Amino acid sequence: MYYPEPITKLIDSFMKLPGIGPKTAARLAFYVLTMKEETVLDFAKALINAKRDLTYCSVCGHITDQDPCYICSDHQRDKQIICVVQDPKDVIAMEKMKEYQGLYHVLHGSISPMEGIGPEDINIPSLLKRLQDENVQELILATNPNIEGEATAMYISRLVKPSGIKVTRIAHGLPVGGDLEYADEVTLSKALEGRREL
Repeated sequence: MYYPEPITKLIDSFMKLPGIGPKTAARLAFYVLTMKEETVLDFAKALINAKRDLTYCSVCGHITDQDPCYICSDHQRDKQIICVVQDPKDVIAMEKMKEYQGLYHVLHGSISPMEGIGPEDINIPSLLKRLQDENVQELILATNPNIEGEATAMYISRLVKPSGIKVTRIAHGLPVGGDLEYADEVTLSKALEGRREL
């Protein structure tokens, strides 16, 4: 199907976003045409500003508009605990909980031999350097509960344990409100492993 070049370029641009196929991209592109010019300009500015003004914290790797980030700069945070996560979105999820008061370290991925991603390809070397410089007592491994996340957690655990730092793993299992009959075998297995006395 033929579209004028400007709309074709817009559709192609939307298709570069994850989860956006040709139909959704076309729908979004045609919606943009109905928007007021001022709204479109604000949208374009927001995209440019996000790309231009955001960077990664030089300490923890979280996304930020100031370096170090607001978490690393907060003197009220418990500097003896670091929670290791895979992605900046994981930091935001943990912060929404408002219960964790320690620091973070963002790996920006996980070890995946199938995709050719090794420990040196993610933010592990800077974590090890950070553990030498700071008085960390506990490292919480909060990587995703999949093969790559588990492999990453095991790798970091083996590297860090000899240093005497306590290494813990977040619990995995059934979500609150979930039914046993709908849980898969891995989830049920993790729920049994993580059981505690009442």
